Amino acid sequence: MSMLSLNAEQILATGVARATEMSISVNINVLDAGVNLDAFACTDEPLFGFINVEMSKARTSAFIQNSEDLFDFCRPGRTSFVLADSNGGVVGFASGRPLAVDGDVVGSVDGSGGSVVQDDAIARAAAAALGALMV
Repeated sequence: MSMLSLNAEQILATGVARATEMSISVNINVLDAGVNLDAFACTDEPLFGFINVEMSKARTSAFIQNSEDLFDFCRPGRTSFVLADSNGGVVGFASGRPLAVDGDVVGSVDGSGGSVVQDDAIARAAAAALGALMV
C-alpha cells in the first residue's frame, strides 16, 4: 500500500474539519499519482454535482502542479484555450493541490462546495496533513 493510501483518511479528515470550521458543505477527494480516485469524503448535505468538478481540479493539480497560473493561459482568446479539453478535462482555476513526498508528486487533493478561495483553503489544509503541500 502506498504512503498516500495510508494517509488518505487523515488528509480527508483534515479537509472535512477545515470545511466544518468554515461552515461549508463539501466533497473532498484524494487522487493518486496516476490521477485515480484513492479516497473520497463529504460533509452533510454536499452539492453532489461538484464531484466531477473537484476531481477535475485535483487532476489538474497533479498534472500541472500550479493551476492558478493555468487560468490566464486557458482563457478564451489565449493561445491555449482548448487545453481544458485535454487530459480528461483540466480546469483553469485554483484549489486543487498536488501532494508530494521528497519532491515527487504522489497525488493530489481537492474539495468543492464553496468559493474558489474557500475550496483552496480546504485543499491546502488537507494537503498540509501529509506535510506535502506544494505551491
